[in-house]
Amino acid sequence: MLIILTILSSFMTNLETKTLQSAFTITVAEEINAPMNYPGEIIMQGDKFRLEMMDIEAAYDGKTMYMYSGQTDELTLSNPTEQELLQANPFLYAKALVDVCNIVEKASGDNTLITLTPKDQSIGINRFVLKLRTADLMPLSIELKEGKKMTTLKLKEPKFVSALQKWEITPDKNTFINDMRL
Repeated sequence: MLIILTILSSFMTNLETKTLQSAFTITVAEEINAPMNYPGEIIMQGDKFRLEMMDIEAAYDGKTMYMYSGQTDELTLSNPTEQELLQANPFLYAKALVDVCNIVEKASGDNTLITLTPKDQSIGINRFVLKLRTADLMPLSIELKEGKKMTTLKLKEPKFVSALQKWEITPDKNTFINDMRL
């Protein structure tokens, strides 16, 4: 168990201290529907992130959530709840689940699979699986099982970058701004 927490802890430290950049595909599969695929790109460090997916741009600077819709040319500003942040940044799920899950680590070729299974199934998820490249603890994928729904996030050519990032979205003068912050 100590090795598992060391690997997971080292991975989380990487996400806090380094900036991760990657293209990705999210696949959502339910038992009654065909799987849906959503490509995008993300840059993240700690709880801060900038995400592009379809015609949506989202960013979080540690305080304010920015959601821009290219279709409506609208920027919504909000103070997100912890649950909204977990939905926007699934890597934070692992951090949030550590204290309430059984953790199993398994080597699989050049990768390590870390499976978190809630001790109490009433928290809403059945299983969370994080796949890391063992050599550098680079995240490769996440599988999140919730009831009959499986959400898979696959990173494409992930890398840690050292450049300082802009964590907010700056609208142009014609963009409608919907400020919902308290």
